[in-house]
Amino acid sequence: MTHFDDIVSSSALATGLSVNGKKHLFLKIADIAGEAYGLDPARVNEALTERERLGSTGFGGGVAIPHAKMEGLDRMRGIVVLLDPPVAFDAIDEAPVDIVFALLSPTDSGAEHLKTLARVSRYLRDEAQIARLRGARSDAALHAMLAGNEARDAA
Repeated sequence: MTHFDDIVSSSALATGLSVNGKKHLFLKIADIAGEAYGLDPARVNEALTERERLGSTGFGGGVAIPHAKMEGLDRMRGIVVLLDPPVAFDAIDEAPVDIVFALLSPTDSGAEHLKTLARVSRYLRDEAQIARLRGARSDAALHAMLAGNEARDAA
């Protein structure tokens, strides 16, 4: 079972988020990162936008993993949003995206950045996980899933 409570704060989540495109989405993610982690939203937005210019981080099946390395981070940070309605994302399969797992890494995190990206990617390739994430109706439910304690919370 993969858990993300090491990188995703319970305050770095949003369910049912409505945005009008990728640019607006990155601004929202930047605001959430600012609130949850004390990061400068303008810098977060700039880092994600800059990385996205290299190629879309939408990897199909309605999922995107925008990611960037940033100065001043002490460790990996994640922001997870569920979009309603889905937005166009230039994904590999051209499907609109409704699950976004943004990852921010320290600039010197080379191997850790790649390992965490792979961990998130594996998690989001699992159809059962995707279905469960899409079923999350609150930030608390989403956090319970990501932290791996949804069974305990459901009791």
